[in-house]
Amino acid sequence: MDIVITAAVALAVGYLLGRLRPWQRLGDWAADQVRFTGAWVRGGAGRQAVVVLVHVVTAPRTSWRVMRAPATDVPVLAPTRDPDWVANRTRTDKGGTP
Repeated sequence: MDIVITAAVALAVGYLLGRLRPWQRLGDWAADQVRFTGAWVRGGAGRQAVVVLVHVVTAPRTSWRVMRAPATDVPVLAPTRDPDWVANRTRTDKGGTP
């Protein structure tokens, strides 16, 4: 009887893990944290280490590719604000056809 209960519990846990996909969700969270430099950058060295470790564990190929990629020296410029953007819009900007 114990074997039947153990098997039923194992099947239920496996089903729930398959439905919830915690490994994939954890990997998606880590990828989002690394991709969009937001709060994790300002979160301190401990938080950064956890995020990078989770990313390396859940997506080793991507992490390896990122680590092997050369650093870029091209600065990212902030977008310039056009004070007359309403007057300079075209039909396609407004959602119309050109």
